[in-house]
Amino acid sequence: MKILVTGATGLAGRNLLPLLKDNGHEVIALTRNTDTAGVRLPIACQVIHWDPTDNTLLPNFPENIDAVIHLCGEGIADGRWTRKRKQAIYDSRVFSTRNLLNLFSKSKSLPKVWVSASAIGYYKSSDPSTLEENSPPGDGFLANVCKDWETETFKADEVGIRTVALRLGIILGHDGGITAKMLPPFRMGLGGPLGKGDSWMSWIHVRDVAGLILAALKNPSYRGPINAVSPHPVKNNEFTSTLAGILKRPAFFSIPTFVLKLLFGEMSQLLLVSQNVSAQKAVDLGYKFIYPKLKTALKVICDQIGHKLVTEQWVPQPLDEVFEFFSDPKNLELLTPGFLHFKIVKVSHPKAQEGTVVDYRLKLHSVPLCWQSKITGWLPNKRFSDLQTRGPYTFWHHIHEFYESKGGTVIRDNVAYKIPGWVPGDILAHAYVKKDLEKIFIFRRQQIEKLFIQDPKSNRE
Repeated sequence: MKILVTGATGLAGRNLLPLLKDNGHEVIALTRNTDTAGVRLPIACQVIHWDPTDNTLLPNFPENIDAVIHLCGEGIADGRWTRKRKQAIYDSRVFSTRNLLNLFSKSKSLPKVWVSASAIGYYKSSDPSTLEENSPPGDGFLANVCKDWETETFKADEVGIRTVALRLGIILGHDGGITAKMLPPFRMGLGGPLGKGDSWMSWIHVRDVAGLILAALKNPSYRGPINAVSPHPVKNNEFTSTLAGILKRPAFFSIPTFVLKLLFGEMSQLLLVSQNVSAQKAVDLGYKFIYPKLKTALKVICDQIGHKLVTEQWVPQPLDEVFEFFSDPKNLELLTPGFLHFKIVKVSHPKAQEGTVVDYRLKLHSVPLCWQSKITGWLPNKRFSDLQTRGPYTFWHHIHEFYESKGGTVIRDNVAYKIPGWVPGDILAHAYVKKDLEKIFIFRRQQIEKLFIQDPKSNRE
């Protein structure tokens, strides 16, 4: 299938795209920032600039789209709910859906299926009753956003597109979402229940979000609103005790309701609302949850230490030529931005191979650094990796992979890294480190395009 995806750089999108690729689908991503998307997307795919709040038709809008997966939206919990913030949350969901459907108004054909995100914020607080897809909506800010969002979504159904709205619960995943905010205090033993701890939490692992989207694409029985939650919701105190138990930390520091309201204002309802949401419709449709139980889902997440950056780039050049260029350590200087003042000092072997040690100097924010890496896992024309043996990170492992595709070569970078300073160091530094890494890899992509696409022969001579 030829699939148009919005919100592809978010937590759900990053986990979904590799599965779409593995299932043989062609992905086209719409994004506000094509440069940033290039390094955040985990697969090589067509990327098109699109402002979701702009109703203007795109001149390069692709034809013959088979399916739409609409995941874009400003982060609900990324900041205090000021009037401006609330408007951005609303517009990025409601107007983006309206404008996305409008893009097909002059298309020669409509997609066969439309899968959109929604949220269990659609419902009112449910304690002690269970919420199903036909339960009445709430009347607060989030409920109004979800109602208007779904109203726009199901306009696709009115024009003959099979339409699915996945009402997402609390998404759990590594390196993003609520777990990225909860794990640091819990790792330091500062976690605990929120409010009285008796609120229901309807959650879902991000892999099951991707799994439900895949199932909705394939199965024509998926239609209308579907609760995207685990079959086993838990109370807040069970969630926090389970997380603390996995991390082998205490969870004594409960935060009273009035403190949450004082700290977060209206946004505190995200943390205090009690919603026991049923997954029965998804189960009846035949979906088999990969992570139905909370303990397993959280353990998989907690076992992944540090951060990852995975990105791909396609070039129209033979695999052996591309591998030869990247396996020469001297070419690192061509791929590194000038602000790092990068200089190779020493290479242990005249030709790279397993065991080659490379020493180099650089400056980061005017601070001089020495870095040494060792080449490991050398497999010619397929992959190699470099492991930091001395440098600024607690851990750095960069796997370089290469494979043939569409008459050219896909270059895949898979970086795992850990920031020094344990949890406090990560809290203080990761946002800045991530931004720097993205700048470095954006420059790298631009250089690769010059070297292998725009004028491949003269630029590498």
